[in-house]
Amino acid sequence: MPTVTGPRSQDPQDRLTPSEVDPAVAGLTVGLGGPSGRFARLSSSWWTPLRIALAVCTVTFALGVLQKAPCMEAGWDRQSWRPFKALCYSDIGFLYQERGFAEGNRPFLDTGNYPVLEYPVLTGGFMEVAARITWVITGDPKNDHTVEQKRATAGVFFVVNTVMLFLCALILVGLTVATARGVESRPGAARGQPMNALYVAAAPVLALTSTINWDLFAVVLTAGAMFAWSRGKPIWFGILLGLGTAAKFYPFLLLGPLLIVCIRGRKLWPWFQAVIATGLSWALVNAPIYLLAKNEWMSFWTFNDQRESDYGSIWYVLKLAKHEVADVNQLNIVIFAGLCLSIAILGLMAPRPPRFAQLAFLVVAAFLLINKVYSPQYVLWLLPLVALARPRLRDWLIWQACECFYWMLVWMHLAQFLAPGNPDVPDRIYWFAVILRMAGTLWLMLVVARDILLPENDPVRQGDLVDDPSDGVKSDAAPGQLATA
Repeated sequence: MPTVTGPRSQDPQDRLTPSEVDPAVAGLTVGLGGPSGRFARLSSSWWTPLRIALAVCTVTFALGVLQKAPCMEAGWDRQSWRPFKALCYSDIGFLYQERGFAEGNRPFLDTGNYPVLEYPVLTGGFMEVAARITWVITGDPKNDHTVEQKRATAGVFFVVNTVMLFLCALILVGLTVATARGVESRPGAARGQPMNALYVAAAPVLALTSTINWDLFAVVLTAGAMFAWSRGKPIWFGILLGLGTAAKFYPFLLLGPLLIVCIRGRKLWPWFQAVIATGLSWALVNAPIYLLAKNEWMSFWTFNDQRESDYGSIWYVLKLAKHEVADVNQLNIVIFAGLCLSIAILGLMAPRPPRFAQLAFLVVAAFLLINKVYSPQYVLWLLPLVALARPRLRDWLIWQACECFYWMLVWMHLAQFLAPGNPDVPDRIYWFAVILRMAGTLWLMLVVARDILLPENDPVRQGDLVDDPSDGVKSDAAPGQLATA
């Protein structure tokens, strides 16, 4: 079958298949007949990119639910080591019992003989919605007097959250498809690559980490913000980013990369609109809890400020190696500020204006690289950004392999499976897993930075065929000025 060696045409409706733009994918198709041919009817199937991605996401998420089955079967018992030994740990079932939900209490507004919820307001709201659905199913939680009853109800709570998080996963994939597709580029240019959403839908880490915590909720809000920006709606971008920040702090970081994009594109007014909308939406969500329960509202900020170096971070490895850093918070701020400055210089000095997803990925990845804690589910923050910034199978597989290895080793570390016979000998295998996880992230950061410096190698731009699919806000500069802005 004759194959295409380069872009087939510059028809705006023409979309290149993954086997045409990714050498690694093309190599994997050899046994299936090779890359698509010149006369392949790619648009006649019912299986559109969106439907394919949603189907793959469903299978991936279902595998993740099966992987958590041992913990669901055993019940959510904090005294049991089974969640770590079976690699199926999740905060969801345990926090239901330990943050007042098992007694029928509301987060932040009700207190009792339990710690205050150490999560942002909107994540607390997500948990409360799941808890209220659970109470409708199981009855008044105040009637659950025994530990066994509370654990059983916690199991229902986990299932309810799993369904809600699955809906978040589907929305995330749909938003990634739409953002990767973009809008019509400049006249004569090709369209984006919606099949890149498979890098989200088929990711092993989506299966392994989606139901560990509630991070996926913040990720889908952030993806919604990026979709709004790709459609030229800076105010909606800000509203959704503010909501994302009210669910998890990290979405706020995207305002920095966006500023560089807007400076290069000479469109600062949309950036100011986005910033104002972000601040207002975040404030409106937080204001009621702040006014009614200020101390409880502060728990998230206090917890993160006072938290010591913890699992998954290089600072934790240094602590285990007896080289603990005295003030991790200040050092983190200094290093992260330096990395952000470097990314800003890279974006401003690049030969062509960098794509929004590229800079957003670099900033969030830098934050995770030096943060004082790295929970396994934090990888979800990067998942849609990688699909938009560096959709290449080889690099994606390297990164996923490093993350999956760390995911496995952290539970084995907690289960003390990796502890050597001599208690004076440190757990160096876990150290290696942390460093390998960081190396996988650093590898992606380097190849994305290279794409910014050498835009002809950018897998999304395809040379000069595609503009930035994730940037739909019009510039005040003429097209000729943007090439060298």
